Amino acid sequence: MPRSAWSRAGLVLAAVLVLDQVTKALVRRGVELGSEDAVFPLVKIVHSRNRGVAFGAFEDQTALVVLVIAIAIGALVAYFATHRDRPLVWLPVGLLAGGALGNVIDRVREGFVTDFIKLPSWPAFNIADMAITFGVLALVLVVERSDARAPKHA
Repeated sequence: MPRSAWSRAGLVLAAVLVLDQVTKALVRRGVELGSEDAVFPLVKIVHSRNRGVAFGAFEDQTALVVLVIAIAIGALVAYFATHRDRPLVWLPVGLLAGGALGNVIDRVREGFVTDFIKLPSWPAFNIADMAITFGVLALVLVVERSDARAPKHA
């Protein structure tokens, strides 16, 4: 079981990373920077460059952002190594690590992150951002579910 948990997390990480990098490359090649195209009601494809993190915070501080992300991924891997027997913990770990690495690759290679999905009243985002968001939600559910099943001490 422990080995398969690592394999599953690795597969999720790889799937997120490939999907993220392919979609960003398609946007960089095929969508003009700054343009917007409505593809569904309330959803636009845009081409924007984010030089910060969420909501543009820490703009142009690539080294600091990469360091903080490296520490966070290290903490996530350490948590996973000690809790890999929890049901489904591999899923949020793969989502979070894949999303974080997808954006780090952009930051290091390009100096910015390519964002391309735009919803009303929300900053543009990408597949890596979605994986991170769903990864956080899934991690909370996995931890809460495991804690609820743990024996209570009086």
